[in-house]
Amino acid sequence: MTPAGPSKIEGGLCAPQGFRAAGVAAAIKDGSTKNDCALVVSNATAAAAGTFTTNLFKAPPVQLSEAVCRSGHARAVFVNSGNANACTGERGEADARAMAERVAAGLDVAADEVCVLSTGIIGVPLPMDRIANGVDACLGALSPAGGHDAALAIMTTDTVPKETAVEVALGSGVVRIGAIAKGSGMIAPNMATMISLITTDAALDPNHLSDLLRAAVRVSFNCICIDNDMSTSDAVIGLANGASGVPELAPGSEDAATFGAALTAVCTEMAQALVRDGEGASKFVTIDVAGAADDDDARTIARSVAVSQLCKTAFAGEDPNWGRIACAAGYAGADFDPARLCVWLDGVRVMEDGMPADFEEADAAAVMQQPEFTIRMRVGDGPGICVFWTSDLSHEYVTINADYRT
Repeated sequence: MTPAGPSKIEGGLCAPQGFRAAGVAAAIKDGSTKNDCALVVSNATAAAAGTFTTNLFKAPPVQLSEAVCRSGHARAVFVNSGNANACTGERGEADARAMAERVAAGLDVAADEVCVLSTGIIGVPLPMDRIANGVDACLGALSPAGGHDAALAIMTTDTVPKETAVEVALGSGVVRIGAIAKGSGMIAPNMATMISLITTDAALDPNHLSDLLRAAVRVSFNCICIDNDMSTSDAVIGLANGASGVPELAPGSEDAATFGAALTAVCTEMAQALVRDGEGASKFVTIDVAGAADDDDARTIARSVAVSQLCKTAFAGEDPNWGRIACAAGYAGADFDPARLCVWLDGVRVMEDGMPADFEEADAAAVMQQPEFTIRMRVGDGPGICVFWTSDLSHEYVTINADYRT
């Protein structure tokens, strides 16, 4: 019997048992009155795992959190928005440590059990007096109902908070997964200017959690693009505290597979939410590639179309310029026979076996006028598949980013 899929529930980050969260305003960015400090705490030591930006300019908070996740255990994650604490040298490293130490002191836990993350402007030292106030205020506001406030606090140019929670029925019991995410610009594959915190009351060995999280991120957060820029501050951190009482999930078991599928679904929902809220975006475009030699080749082709500035401007202009799609697939770097390429815009086939298909231009244009549509590509008969999500590139995106710092 196939297990039922995850069921949506309320509660976001704190839906799993044994977690508290808070989000407060500390004016990290001059003049801001929005929530800009978030804290999530597990009531018991949790298995911890993470995936992080591959940018060489990793921000000091990212480096600190990587070290915590390598240890395999954590109690808390503190996040500030408004300032990325990136490219800030030794002072930035000291400030990241000080953030973790202040949280740890307030919780009476070890500092190496606290992850910290920062997002916002690059190259500006943190206002540590305000950070301290934010930490203290979060400690005082921790609540099992605080997940939504935390989701608001990690936002930068986001227009809406991103949060979700699911309940997963396993053969051995019921567990929950909760998540929040932020990001709407500087979003590119292999992480982006995005942060996601994921909680679960399932019991997992840290290495097992890491394997499941990496598999989920590969087909979700690493399959999105808004503007093809990779940040210094990206992170996805998962905490599993076992508070459900369900026995530890064994690698390779049916329960582990069911949980992994649910985790992937949660990550996919959050990843898609980032693209839908892309800076200036008016289109949500799914790119579905099949028939490649393997999944890596399919991903290479899908990514090439997703990041193409010419494709993205065509999406914005609602122009069914399928030649740009074929061109981007051709220079992607994956090996396939161009004479086998077929392309559909939703159900309208615009290219057949490397040649123009017989279609009505008005039908293709009507697809592009929708807020959401799918570009489907078949490049051969191989087993390789990939689904990627991207947005259009609009005038509004330029407006938002032309004066982001000033």
